[in-house]
Amino acid sequence: MKPFKIGLLGLGTVGTGVVRIVEGHQDDIKRQIGSSIEIEKILVQNKNKLRDIHIDPHKITEDPWEVLEDKNIDIIIEVMGGVELTKNYIIAALEQGKHVITANKDLMAQHGHEILAKAEEHGCDVFYEASVAGGIPILRTIVEGLSSDRITKIMGIVNGTTNYILSKMSLEGASYEDVLKEAQELGYAEADPTSDVGGFDAAYKMTILGTLGFHTYITVEDVEIKGITDVSAEDIRYSSHLGYEIKLLGIAERKDDLIYLSVQPTLVKKSHPLANVNGVYNAVYVYGEAVGETMFYGPGAGEMPTATSVVADLIAVAKNSVLQVNGSKPTISSYKEKKIKPLDQVVYKNFIRLYVADKAGVLAQITQVFTKYEVSLESVVQQPNPDLQAAEIIIVTHDANMESMEKVLIDFKDMDVIHEIKSIYRVEG
Repeated sequence: MKPFKIGLLGLGTVGTGVVRIVEGHQDDIKRQIGSSIEIEKILVQNKNKLRDIHIDPHKITEDPWEVLEDKNIDIIIEVMGGVELTKNYIIAALEQGKHVITANKDLMAQHGHEILAKAEEHGCDVFYEASVAGGIPILRTIVEGLSSDRITKIMGIVNGTTNYILSKMSLEGASYEDVLKEAQELGYAEADPTSDVGGFDAAYKMTILGTLGFHTYITVEDVEIKGITDVSAEDIRYSSHLGYEIKLLGIAERKDDLIYLSVQPTLVKKSHPLANVNGVYNAVYVYGEAVGETMFYGPGAGEMPTATSVVADLIAVAKNSVLQVNGSKPTISSYKEKKIKPLDQVVYKNFIRLYVADKAGVLAQITQVFTKYEVSLESVVQQPNPDLQAAEIIIVTHDANMESMEKVLIDFKDMDVIHEIKSIYRVEG
């Protein structure tokens, strides 16, 4: 049986890992698919760049069309990043009947519906396991492993950069600014970290997870997004005192076919497994009506973990080719009507930290506002803050809907006794 020929778009960290695995695991690959896999062409930005892996120079090109239009190439692997130009390359590959594997979560979150429709039109496979949570096989688990169940909630830590920052702040009591600088020096955070710390990277991943888990076409505009830039050492200290860790959680939940997705700093009980996921690791909880709770944990990025997911997709495509079933599975999972849950039905606990006037009667005025909008309180902690010549009040509510909480905050802003609404976070579990 002739070898499968691969065109690789990109030879950065993940692309290099793909080459290492494909070339180093040939015996295992042959036993699984009955044939070898050969990398035919590799697209790079600079052919003369020094690399820490040996590549036959005849296989390297700076011209994408040498890869996309090569009739010997069966499968395109995209690990170059970017969105619009990359989408055009992938569409062109599919139109020529080439199967596609990508690790590009921005691309699949924004244009996945169009790409999957094009793949179905041309009888091609498109796999993108590595686009979410690096080396954790979460997409295949949702699509195949839990295909018989009805998923009601997906919750997890899906961005390693923010998890590293929040973990260090919690363990060392350091400030956000200091830990961000350290993360940049270590290469965990980009020079411009906005996508990570602003919550957008996690939101793209939750878009993909929600689409697959709930079988409806979700866009990033459907996700409530709040990053970690305002999380302070004081927030983390008070949360810890109350028995919580702060994590940037992506949450997708469904009830009665109404869905709600968010990415936001969230207080998680220290007894919950997610509270103990530290550093750059990722973890995803999936709740199913039949299976109950399942958790998937592992490295969310890095050369070899991400490349492992890419090559697993490559083997899956090759197996489909051997069985002649490429494109036979429905690639578009968004067959249900999208119904976004209204704010008066989105319910969760809240952590609120206030700077208030340090005088009698303030707490009574605050509790009257909560009572007015039928929000009950689970705990209240008040203590003076001499540095501010004020007092701090830390409140954890019982479950309250978002609409009521918005009304509470509006009233708070008009109260003279409240100097500042310092923090408000979701509380989970």
